[in-house]
Amino acid sequence: MAGKKDGKFQVHSDEVTKAAHNALERRGVSVEAIAEIVFEMQEPFNEGLQIAHCIESVESVLQKREMQHALLVGVELDELAEQGKLSRPLQQIVDTDEGLFGVDEMIGLGAVLTYGSIAVTTFGHLDRNKVGVIHELDTKAGKHVHTFLDDLVSSIAACASARIAHRQRDLEEKGQGFKDIKPEETAPEIHVEGTDT
Repeated sequence: MAGKKDGKFQVHSDEVTKAAHNALERRGVSVEAIAEIVFEMQEPFNEGLQIAHCIESVESVLQKREMQHALLVGVELDELAEQGKLSRPLQQIVDTDEGLFGVDEMIGLGAVLTYGSIAVTTFGHLDRNKVGVIHELDTKAGKHVHTFLDDLVSSIAACASARIAHRQRDLEEKGQGFKDIKPEETAPEIHVEGTDT
């Protein structure tokens, strides 16, 4: 559903959210696979953390417009490269994930900035070490191009990890930890039109 503002149609946020989820699913990346990375990163520091907490954190990150927009752009470019529809020399650069091409990392890094320095450093770690499904995307051979997607998944996982770390601090200040709460009690963020909360 689209609304109209100043004579131009605006895409409803629900449609963008659905499109972002569909893009991940179409490319074979599940929320659970990203949550497994988050769990691996955060479980040593958060007693009682469950994979369900991590899934909830990933879903919360996927509600952010910055992340949705980054996903839609990156996945679209990967798919166009697979179809050979980019112009030269961009087609060859994206198709081979050329080492000096840093636009993919910049899109992922841009999306991660809203979660602070812990997310940025976690993104750097995941970009270097290619954990879990990120490694699968980075090494996939054949017709598949994941030049942008591996960095975007790193970005989602880094943001979800940072969100858990910040949540743990909030819980500690109340004398609690993840062991004390059910996943649905972790207070998912509420997205208000025009804000980034």
